[in-house]
Amino acid sequence: MSPAIGTPTEKTAAPDSVSAASPVRSPSPATSATSALPGASPPDVRRVPSSTGRVRRAAGRLPYLLVKGATKSAAIVALLLLWETAPRLGLVDRIFLPPFSEVARAWWGLAADGQLADNAAASLVRSFSGFGLAVAVAVPLGLLIGWYRPVAELLGPLLEVFRNTAALALLPVFVLLLGIGETSKISIVVYACIWPILLNTINAVRNVDPTLLKLAKSMDLSAPRLFQKVILPSSVPVIFTGIRLAGAVSILVLVAAEMIGAKAGLGYLINASQYNFAIPQMYAGIITISAIGVAFNQFLVAVEQRLSSWRVPVGD
Repeated sequence: MSPAIGTPTEKTAAPDSVSAASPVRSPSPATSATSALPGASPPDVRRVPSSTGRVRRAAGRLPYLLVKGATKSAAIVALLLLWETAPRLGLVDRIFLPPFSEVARAWWGLAADGQLADNAAASLVRSFSGFGLAVAVAVPLGLLIGWYRPVAELLGPLLEVFRNTAALALLPVFVLLLGIGETSKISIVVYACIWPILLNTINAVRNVDPTLLKLAKSMDLSAPRLFQKVILPSSVPVIFTGIRLAGAVSILVLVAAEMIGAKAGLGYLINASQYNFAIPQMYAGIITISAIGVAFNQFLVAVEQRLSSWRVPVGD
């Protein structure tokens, strides 16, 4: 006889026996509630802090910044090396061009005893005073001449006469009329600085995009609003080109003026060092003037970028 169906020998293991052998843990209520939220990340995934990402980006840019800085300073470093080695090798007379290390020691000596600070302060006060007055006069006058044609026709011939007259050629006239005090020095700086700012401002106003002017006039903007919203923003880059040129001129012309009649200033320091045959001190004064000019130019560049931050770069 065949064995009966359903005998114990024919029964197979039930699936429940597997789960009994290896029980499955049910998720905790907190985990299930968190995973049920829409857009929630898995609990075992760790987020990278944002500060770590910034550090990695900065570390990635570091080689680029080092290469860029080395490229910009390579020419200056080469010049200083040539300056140091040429007198020591006898390529130039060491008396008239001492090595850069001697000039650096002389500069440190002038800075330590206060002479450099006093003379630089006197020059900066005169230079910045004349430069500020030139900006205050030339920018409004340039906007007026550039926008109103009758004013340009009236003042045009007079401006052509004076802008073609060198400032240093009029220095004796300023000294005769205003004396050898501070007034003549500041006045010659104002005269020298006013022309780059004035001419660039006039050109900036005359070269504003005509399409922008038509759009502004179609919106019935008043003259003050037109200047504020269209003309001034469009003219800022060209105006600052003239202002940067005037910044360099203000220092150069002042140094020449201080060499004639002054008892303090970087020009006086250079001239006195030359007469006393203190050649390292003379070069120290020249280096100081160059450093001030570079720093002032970088300051004007930063101000220009701040005022024209709305502009879209060409490469974008």
